[in-house]
Amino acid sequence: MPPHLAPAIKAACWMSGALASFTIMAIAGRQLATELSTFQVLFFRSVVGLIVVLALLHRAGYAQLKTTALGMHVLRNVAHFGGQYGWFYGIALIPLTEVFAIEFTVPIWTMLMATLALGERMNRLRAAAIGLGFAGVLVILRPGYTTISVAALAVLGSAFCYAISHVFTKRMSSHQRPLTILFYMTIVQLPLALLPSLARWVWPSPALWPWVAMVAVTALTAHYCLTRALQLADASVVVPLDFMRLPLIAVIGYFAYGERLDAWVFVGALIVCLGTLINLKSAA
Repeated sequence: MPPHLAPAIKAACWMSGALASFTIMAIAGRQLATELSTFQVLFFRSVVGLIVVLALLHRAGYAQLKTTALGMHVLRNVAHFGGQYGWFYGIALIPLTEVFAIEFTVPIWTMLMATLALGERMNRLRAAAIGLGFAGVLVILRPGYTTISVAALAVLGSAFCYAISHVFTKRMSSHQRPLTILFYMTIVQLPLALLPSLARWVWPSPALWPWVAMVAVTALTAHYCLTRALQLADASVVVPLDFMRLPLIAVIGYFAYGERLDAWVFVGALIVCLGTLINLKSAA
């Protein structure tokens, strides 16, 4: 193997782990939605995630919990919680391909938020990328031709909330360790999910507990694998690999849930992906 190709191949392997994690998390979320509310799914996800993070902190040291950015952690996780709620809500009600296609707008929203909140430079390529992102959303949702479902709007809102979360993460990444961010993510979001869950509390049946564990674990492994991939290769290499999630989840949705393959969803997703690639070129 040529030495210059080794990092890219390793990054592709890590991205394979991320793709598998995101896909399993979507399937697990769909399974949990048969009995649990979205708030309960998020609550159990936070509980299991907290246990995993505390186990990691036990080995790495609890000194990592010290932070001078508590307020920023809270704001980030309120936005992230909104993103998670919209995503899992959509997973339960609309085709998986539509959820993933709309989710691809996260980089577009992030770019727009970074320009407004962080003062990042706006140029013609970035403006074109944002325009393509919005055009792709219109193709996927097709307002005026089909009725836009509440679930689809929830996923779109989820993408916007994730973008806000990413902007906060970018601001904190230079002075906050990954385990610190993960700990406050679970500890802040746990009560946000618990309180609304109490009104209609339902304990998962025994058959659902493995899916509960899968949702929590894959949420951590997906972002860990994605981070490792970005450490090994440029975003211009990693991000296009992430787009493989759409055909993968389309195949699973078709065979496992009988979901039809909507050509407009794929066309819109391709337009959004093109906008993301143009944004990567503008940052090069």
